[in-house]
Order: sequence, then C-alpha cells, then structure tokens
Amino acid sequence: MSKIDVTTTKGFIQDLIVRMRVVDISGMGAQLAYFFLLSFFPLLIFTVTLLPYLNLDEEHVFDFIQTIVPTEVFLLTQGTLVEILTTHNGGGLLGIGLVGTVWSASRGVNALIKTLNHTYDTKPRAGIINRAWSLIFTISLVIVILLALTIPIFGHHIGLSLFSYLGLEENFAQFWRYVRWFLPPTLIFCVLSLMYWVIPNTDPRLHFISVIPGTLFSTISWVILIYAFSYYVNNFGNFTSTYGSIAGVIILMLWLYFTGMILIFGGLLNASMQKRKLMKLKKSKKAFANR
Repeated sequence: MSKIDVTTTKGFIQDLIVRMRVVDISGMGAQLAYFFLLSFFPLLIFTVTLLPYLNLDEEHVFDFIQTIVPTEVFLLTQGTLVEILTTHNGGGLLGIGLVGTVWSASRGVNALIKTLNHTYDTKPRAGIINRAWSLIFTISLVIVILLALTIPIFGHHIGLSLFSYLGLEENFAQFWRYVRWFLPPTLIFCVLSLMYWVIPNTDPRLHFISVIPGTLFSTISWVILIYAFSYYVNNFGNFTSTYGSIAGVIILMLWLYFTGMILIFGGLLNASMQKRKLMKLKKSKKAFANR
C-alpha cells in the first residue's frame, strides 16, 4: 500500500481495495457475526429485565427493535424474548443477561477492535486496556438502547408541554413523527462515531471530524440494509423451504454478517481517508520546504 498514491482518486480506490483484501472483510464479517449472535439475545434479555425499574413495558422494546432490524429478525426476537421472559424469573435473567452480555459482547468488540486497528496498520492497546474498552462499549450500547426506549416516552411529554406553552400544540404530532423516525439512526451514528474515533490506536490520534465519512456510510448503509434485506427475504428469499425451522436463525446470521461487513468497511473508509489526508499534508510541507 506504500507505493499507492492515495492523494489521487484512482489511488484512493486502489488503497481501499487493498485494505479490504488485507483485512479479509468477508472473513472478519463472519467472525463478528458469530460473536454478535452470541451477544444479541443476552443483551436484549438484560435490557428487558431492566424495564420494571424504568417504568416501561415490553411493547416499547419490541417497537424499538422493529425500527432497527429487518421484520424477520424482529419476529424471531419477539418470539424468543416472550418465551424466555414467561418461563424465567426476572432476577435470574438479570444475572444471566449481565454475565452473558459482558462475556460474549466484549469478545465481539475485541474482534472489532483488532480489525479496526488492522485497517489503520496499527496494533491495538494492551490486553487489559482493550478489555476495558470492550466493557465500556458494551455498557454504552445498553445505555443507548435504554435511551432509545425512554426518550420517546419522556421526550413526548416534555415536547408536548413545550409546544403547548408556545401555542403550537397542533403541530407537535407531525413534529414528533419525524423525531421518532430520526432517533434510532441518530443514536446509531453517535455510537459508531465514538467507536471509530476512540478504538484505533493511531499516531497521531484521529480527529473526530476524520471519522465522520465512515460513520455516515455505516449508519446510512445499516438503515438501507434493514429495508433492503426485508424486501429481499419477503419477495425473493425462500429460506423456509431450504432451512426449515431454523430459517429465522439463518436470516439473523445473514443480517449480522452484513452488519459486520458494513462496520468494517466504515473503518476501512476512514483509514484510507486518514492516509490520504496525511499524504497530502506531507506533500504540501515538502513543496513548501523546496520553495
């Protein structure tokens, strides 16, 4: 990659393709999908068991899940959660969910940390520090989910009061529909931007603005994936006849696989743009020195 002039459009595309081959985006996407699958249900179970403390019901969880995953994944998730929650006690689930989430999701984040550092040709931080970051991002994900569940409820009351005070109560319903539609992508954008900014162990450190392109790509691609994947499964994919009763699990795995590749490609895009920025800066300094 050192011989590629990444400052040109052709060189930038070549650098991006080479990084995809070196990182093995397909293989790492499959690895992330495996760890994401292990953490998917423990994370949701742990979140659901916290709902009584927030005075929320399960329907809010299902409504939120339905906005961020394809329909088939939502149906599998809903059925599994209802079955688990009706056959176990809340206290036991809280403990199982916490342990399962920290154990499995942290390994998924560890794999993502290694991959993102690989995209920048750097080594990750020491093992203990990596584990700490894995735990931080796991807890952050739970907090984001809880925020996504509570903001529509408490935000609705606060927003309605504010609009009533301003005499715009009639316009609030339409405004709130837009807010609820943009809320999940906005939260996803915030989490991904922090992940792309903090995780890579680069020298010099990344500026926050430099990770915006990859974050935008991953967020938009994830939203497109939700609708495109559902459309494909509903109209072209006959998974039931091929996989039978495990069709829902296969669909979930495929969605997690594509999600993993999207996250990796977002990091690759940021890495190529960071290299392009540094090479342009180096060229400008060299040209200035030769004057």
